[in-house]
Amino acid sequence: MDEILIGSVLASTLRVTTPLLFCALAGLVSERSGVIDIGLEGKMLAAAFACGSAASLGHSAGIGLAAGVLVACIFSLIHGFACVTHRGDQVVSGIALNMVAAGLTVVLGIAWFAQGGQTPPVDASVRLEGLVPAFAEPEAGHWLQSVLGHGLLSHNILVFVAFAAVAGIWFLLERTRPGLRLRAVGENPAMVDAAGVSVGRLRYAALLINGLLCGLAGSYLVLAQNANFSPNMTAGRGYIALAAMIFGKWKPLPTMLACLLFGFLDAVAIRLQGVSLPASLGGGEVPVQLIQALPYLLTVVLLAGFIGRAHAPKALGRPYVKER
Repeated sequence: MDEILIGSVLASTLRVTTPLLFCALAGLVSERSGVIDIGLEGKMLAAAFACGSAASLGHSAGIGLAAGVLVACIFSLIHGFACVTHRGDQVVSGIALNMVAAGLTVVLGIAWFAQGGQTPPVDASVRLEGLVPAFAEPEAGHWLQSVLGHGLLSHNILVFVAFAAVAGIWFLLERTRPGLRLRAVGENPAMVDAAGVSVGRLRYAALLINGLLCGLAGSYLVLAQNANFSPNMTAGRGYIALAAMIFGKWKPLPTMLACLLFGFLDAVAIRLQGVSLPASLGGGEVPVQLIQALPYLLTVVLLAGFIGRAHAPKALGRPYVKER
């Protein structure tokens, strides 16, 4: 039975980590270019609604993904228009996007579908299934089947894309000229401008990558984790992703490890529901509310303990004004 438990927890950890990882990488790219993105939660929520609406009506995962990515990119461009073009307060703009997404998705959901803000269920044929159906369930007595097969290889395409994106973002930032320029914009935009490269164009490019990743995160929630969109279904994942990015010090690999930590804690919390405490601790079941609060408590602890030690990009949050 140990191999079943290990395989199930490992599989759950990767599934829960996927939207966090997409979202954290989105924030990383944006903030390495100097644009604070508090609006990760709102972009992911808007993308989930767009994906749920399009996939349920169009009966196609591709249509749902395209709709989710498009809406998230539009939100990113709005953020850029407010903060890059008009040099508005980046924190206020991000919070505004979160508020707009939380309200607009419910209003449109009620107006379009009359189901209390939810979208119709996505057909089973549209939902993303594991690439290797033979590994869908763990087997007792088979370590390779349970741990390697079910734990690591039973997932849908977006799970593998999320972890591949870590390597992709690292390569972009560390080994390419556009990535070097993007990092330079977050550290010293005046130097980039003096070299004849448009600061605004680079920051908009970073925001488009941000929108793409947020769109994949929101679409994953509908096409892989849930059967449809429901109000506020992101449940703070955008803020947890922001915490993971800060804990990872704006670097792809440490950010992935932080997301895995949150995912593991969430997976363990699900397994602990209904577990009884030892008699020495009074017996009875572990309170469900305490278990569900664990990922959020960890977010607060990590932010309180590490936000002062992490060194953000030097130009983060500072609108660039070209000297004349």
